[in-house]
Amino acid sequence: MPRYEPTEVTEGDGGHSPQRRKAVRYAVPVAVAGVAAATIGLVPAFAGGSPDLPKISAQELIAKIAKSDVQQLSGTVRITTDLGLPALPGMAGGAGGFGGGPGGAEKKGDGASAAPESKLMELASGAHTLRVAADGPDKQRLSIVDKAAEYSLVHNGKDVWAYDSGSNTAVHSTAPDAGRHGKQRHEPKDLPKDLKNATPQDLAKQALEAAGDTTSVTVDGTAKVAGRDAYQLLIKPKQAASTVGSIRVAVDAANGVPLKFTLTPKSGGAAAIDVGYTDVDFAKPAASQFSFTPPKGAKVVNGDQERAKAEREHGKGTKDFGSRKGMKDVEKDLGGLNVIGKGWTSIATIKGAGSGLPSGKDQGAGGDVGKFLDSLGDKASGSFGSGRIFSTRLVNALITDNGTIYVGAVDKQALIDAANAAK
Repeated sequence: MPRYEPTEVTEGDGGHSPQRRKAVRYAVPVAVAGVAAATIGLVPAFAGGSPDLPKISAQELIAKIAKSDVQQLSGTVRITTDLGLPALPGMAGGAGGFGGGPGGAEKKGDGASAAPESKLMELASGAHTLRVAADGPDKQRLSIVDKAAEYSLVHNGKDVWAYDSGSNTAVHSTAPDAGRHGKQRHEPKDLPKDLKNATPQDLAKQALEAAGDTTSVTVDGTAKVAGRDAYQLLIKPKQAASTVGSIRVAVDAANGVPLKFTLTPKSGGAAAIDVGYTDVDFAKPAASQFSFTPPKGAKVVNGDQERAKAEREHGKGTKDFGSRKGMKDVEKDLGGLNVIGKGWTSIATIKGAGSGLPSGKDQGAGGDVGKFLDSLGDKASGSFGSGRIFSTRLVNALITDNGTIYVGAVDKQALIDAANAAK
């Protein structure tokens, strides 16, 4: 039998070591809610039995993760998502999902399908396979592999390439830190941020940063993941209004690298977010992994020029290649974004401009839209007035009649209570 004992870490358990403070810094799990709303999940279950490993406490395991400094690895990550969202065209892979067909780069002519942000929604539904490789801070590669196409991000020194085989389009950009202070300094964060949450390490880091006095953290057994011995770290919200049931992180017993991340909703059923390695190797990857030359006939887009163009059009707040506005511009357009509440029951609010969703009482074309919307979600009312709640398995959103939005990984009543309190 495994030699471990469940040990809970809370704010009051004396776990104030520098390692713990490094790994667990924030009390508000907004990052986890964001990932739940917009990203990914994984299928393969723990396999290979429960290895007999030395006893370890939750605090010691968190410190082990914090101290892990693996610089080299390669492997395959299997991803499946079940957020309860409807299947949308182009989201589940296939050539169309990688930019081919209407709306793809061939039609737009601007390399949009190869821009990293265009891949984000594809990872929000269905099953996906990623191949990853890293060799220190200067070299990383991430490829999304589909039956009909492949999308790759390659960072090698000052160069960052994004290539979409579906549209045969490549975007070349200069790493943001290139040439600063007379030398090159390229951190892994230099890769486009929209796909940074695609590995167990990234998701586990966000979950640990979210832990605080609203969270219970224990060691809950051992497992075999990708052929390696691992401890299982179990993270549970203490707040009853949270829709998150638990987060389970499999941590490599030898080097502290998170190998698998599973988020299960309180409602039960399949995991909503479940990301893990199916194979992993911590040896130095071949240099060829980080070499990229656009295939013959590929359309090559200058990402630096496109980014500069987007900044001119949408303001300096835009940092990523593509047509998106910066967060400040978005917040201004939406009337201001604010986060209320604490811990797992944090709720993002966007102040309305006086008009919400159209209703079935509206006339004309808007009335048709309103009738359709009336068939979705649940009507809600309170001292705030009335509105409609739209739900997934993990995230709920209340849109009031005056257009104010309340959204979070919380139950419906928590949204109504927040709207009443803000009245």
